[in-house]
Amino acid sequence: MAWNDERLEKVVSTLLITGVSLSALVVLLGGVCFLVRHGQDRPDYQVFRGVNDEYRSIRGVLTATRAVDCRAFIQLGLLLLIATPVARVAFSMAAFALERDRTYVILTAIVLAVLLYSLIGPH
Repeated sequence: MAWNDERLEKVVSTLLITGVSLSALVVLLGGVCFLVRHGQDRPDYQVFRGVNDEYRSIRGVLTATRAVDCRAFIQLGLLLLIATPVARVAFSMAAFALERDRTYVILTAIVLAVLLYSLIGPH
């Protein structure tokens, strides 16, 4: 089956729906887990506590997820949500390459480079 615009749109829409649904499910499960474990805790608003360092990197989130850390599951869901449009752009670039549409491959590559730089570049 050859790649055409209609097939590309269907695959991209499926990718977006799946990515958003999966991320929502992971965040929901992490939220339920967090409420079950910490729903009765009394918050202390006198002292501000920022995010733990383990949640500031993908490796840290994955390590904490393996230890069944509820907050890590919430973070993982958010990472999946962020990765969804990036995957869409990467897939679109590959599809345009299969269609041999050089103009769109170049434009999509530029968009992908900007997205990746904004995510992993120096801050």
